[in-house]
Amino acid sequence: MSGFVSFVSSGPGDPDLITLKAVDRLKRADVVLFDDLASGPVLGHAGAQAELIAVGKRAGKPSAKQEHVNALLVEHAAAGKRVVRLKSGDSGIFGRLEEELTALRAAGIESEIIPGVPSACAAAAAAGIPLTRRLTARRVQFVTGADITGGLPETINWAALADGAATTVVFMGKRTFPRLAAGLIAHGLAPDTPAMLAEAVGHPEQAITRATVADLAARLEGARSDHPALILYGPLADLA
Repeated sequence: MSGFVSFVSSGPGDPDLITLKAVDRLKRADVVLFDDLASGPVLGHAGAQAELIAVGKRAGKPSAKQEHVNALLVEHAAAGKRVVRLKSGDSGIFGRLEEELTALRAAGIESEIIPGVPSACAAAAAAGIPLTRRLTARRVQFVTGADITGGLPETINWAALADGAATTVVFMGKRTFPRLAAGLIAHGLAPDTPAMLAEAVGHPEQAITRATVADLAARLEGARSDHPALILYGPLADLA
C-alpha cells in the first residue's frame, strides 16, 4: 500500500498562523520533510512519532537538491507512510510545488495541498497596510528577485514591474534589488516610489523598514543578512 503526501503550508513562521487542517496533518504524520523557513516553533505541532527531515534550500548555503527531495517523498510514501511536506508561506507561491507533485504523480502516489497564509499577506499585515486600494492600487503582483543561480532573472516584464499603480511584492530579492531598482527606474518607475523591506516576518526578530525604491536599493547595496525578507513597493508601502 502506498502512503499519502500532504503538502502543508506553514505560513510565515508564527505557529499560530497555520490552519487547523495543517495542525491535524502534522500531528498524524509519520515523516515530516521541512524547509528551513518552515522549521522552528511550527514543528512543535508534529507528533512525537514523526521523523523530522530537513530538506531546506537557502541562497549561498549548502542545500538539498530538488531531485533528492522528490526521491525522499516517493521513497517514504511508497513505504506506506503518511508524509508531510512542510513549506513556508503558501506552498504554491515560489515553493517548487509543481516539481514535487509531478514526481509523486509519476510514481502513482496520491497527495493533497493545504494552503497557508502567504508571506506577502503576513508582511502587509505586520506593517499595518492593505495590499490593494480602490482606484490607485488595483493590482497586486508577486515576482521572484532571484533565478536558480541566485542572480536577477534575465527575463523580466519591465513594463509590468515598473507600473507605479500596482503593489509589487519581490520574493528572494534582497541581494538583487539594487539591480532590479535600477532597471525599474530606467523603465519609468519614479525613484521616490514608496518601498518597504519586511524581514523575518512572523518571527521574534521581525523588522519592517520603510523607504523609497531608490533609498532601499542604496541601503541594500553590499548589505548581508541571513534573515529572509520580502520587498514591497507601490503606493501603499509608505502607510504608517
